[in-house]
Amino acid sequence: MLANILRTDRHAHRTLPGDSEQARAVAVLARAQQHAVWDRVQVHNQLRQLLGDFYPAALAAFAGTGRATLDSPAARTILTAAPTPQHARALTVERLSALLVQAGRQRGVDREARRLHAILNAPQPRQAPLVEQAMAHHLLAVLRHLDVVCGNVEDLTQTAEAAFAAHPDATIITSFPGVGLLTGARLLAELGDDRARFADAKALKAYAGTAPITRASGRRALVSARRARNDWVVAAGYMWTVTAIRCSPGARAQYDHRRAAGDSHSAAQRNLLNRLLGKLHHCLQSGVPYDEAQAFATSQPTTA
Repeated sequence: MLANILRTDRHAHRTLPGDSEQARAVAVLARAQQHAVWDRVQVHNQLRQLLGDFYPAALAAFAGTGRATLDSPAARTILTAAPTPQHARALTVERLSALLVQAGRQRGVDREARRLHAILNAPQPRQAPLVEQAMAHHLLAVLRHLDVVCGNVEDLTQTAEAAFAAHPDATIITSFPGVGLLTGARLLAELGDDRARFADAKALKAYAGTAPITRASGRRALVSARRARNDWVVAAGYMWTVTAIRCSPGARAQYDHRRAAGDSHSAAQRNLLNRLLGKLHHCLQSGVPYDEAQAFATSQPTTA
């Protein structure tokens, strides 16, 4: 889905007509932030592939479950100080502790330094010396690029969130479960603040592509997902529903009901997003914040 956006989005800074100046500014920043995130993912994948070719201990140290990721400040700082396995073996526990503190780590520094020391000093495959040095130069170049894109993500995230928080609709949008400042900024960027843009909730759902299409012929009926859609809304809605399922009992019940009815994970998520978008349209039109008790008043949601 995100790859399709990257291929088809030729107008990342095009804003919706009729929106306020604030909403158009949020749209520019939110889309720029999303592109910066995709840039970070691409450089992160390049770094992972390079380390796999000559520095597998770094992958074991920073790419494990529950550990710091390769694009974290700790990983970038340590790999810059030790760009080859030979340099890594020379790092003492004390030096690793200092690098972790330099990267901003405050808790469990000694324990993490000992863990990293054990992994980096374990036997691992090595390239020929000249080849390893060449790969180290490549690694340092990738790390410098990663530092830039990570800084861009951080800067654009803070700016987009601040611009969205100053918008009058921010209070209502963030009242929904699972919607923080960044997700709210992305939703506002794609839906806008022109109240006349969507005649009703059905129009909004069709624009987002969450409303299913039913094709009937005789006694047969086929319900399928809508292909014509705003992929930016779907990308933001995916993050929205993932969080809403965890923090909203009503959203969780709706998702579980659809799964029990035979929907796949993506279909159940799309159904939940369709319902949440309808409630968002109502709240924005009426000017009232989200109310969990009213939004999911029925204990047994009906099957669409």
